[in-house]
Amino acid sequence: MTLLSLRWLRLALPCVLVAGFASAEPQTLIFSHVVSENTPKGKMALMFKSMIERRMGDQFQVEIYPNTELMDDDEAVDAIAEGRIHFAAPSLSKFQNYTTQLMVYDLPFLFADMGAVERFQGSTAGQALLTHMSEDGILGLSYLHNGLKQLTASRDFSLPEDLAGLRFRIIASDVLQKQFVLLNAEPVPMAFSQVYQALADNDIQGQENTWSNIYSQAFYEHQPFMMQSNHGVLDYMVITNTDFWNSLTAEQRQEFRFAMEMSVKYGNAVALAKNQNDRAAIASMSGVSLHEPTLEQLAQWQNAMKPLWQEYEPQIGADVIEAALDANQAP
Repeated sequence: MTLLSLRWLRLALPCVLVAGFASAEPQTLIFSHVVSENTPKGKMALMFKSMIERRMGDQFQVEIYPNTELMDDDEAVDAIAEGRIHFAAPSLSKFQNYTTQLMVYDLPFLFADMGAVERFQGSTAGQALLTHMSEDGILGLSYLHNGLKQLTASRDFSLPEDLAGLRFRIIASDVLQKQFVLLNAEPVPMAFSQVYQALADNDIQGQENTWSNIYSQAFYEHQPFMMQSNHGVLDYMVITNTDFWNSLTAEQRQEFRFAMEMSVKYGNAVALAKNQNDRAAIASMSGVSLHEPTLEQLAQWQNAMKPLWQEYEPQIGADVIEAALDANQAP
């Protein structure tokens, strides 16, 4: 039997993975994610593995599968719920089959900046969302940042009506789809790996992403017009299986939480620095036109998007949206 076959055999035995029965050998824990190891998420996962194995290597070993080697984010959410893997870090838009409350992060122009996002995530409402899916087998351990999303297009724009008629790539999400419908643009759900070629072929004429993704994927080569919109959040939730977590001793959970806290702080610092550096690099390019909207223009964008806040309030919860708006007020 090959090494790959043995790994898949382990994944087919959730009772072994979840129960964590006593053994002379350390228990192997599976951490699956979809990006390279030199990204903020990849570096976070490697630091988590290093800390766990350094502090509890006689009990646990962590196997990381980056670059969608094992599964994509959609399958990873189900695999966590079913106890087939132990850790994953899907984007916050990937949980719609389990909860609608996380749609709060997709509502456009809801958060003023990353400081507001962090204040919300640290609030009672934000922390409650981490455990909201625990009865379905999914326990959130922490939020991990990628950053705020920016709008880019193949033609100049500054106001909502300027995007009418363009085809925009989106992550599959009901909120994101309706976001562009409100702008009279056409939303096109598409895998991240396909975006660059679709822009090159003019199959789509716009997209939304963080500065780090825009730069690393060279989207600027086909998207000369950009707006510092900061209109949405591209963050992740680091999740584990509820039964696995409950099978740990109190001391083991404390070690895991400490390792996760330190690793996420590191990953978030890397993400912040990368977004700042990549934005500066993009802004300095002669072929790029970067528009920084005025407060009046931002108000027009927000007013154009507010119908979505009202439409999804019953699914997300008025209290959750109110907590997000409250987070915009710096202490």
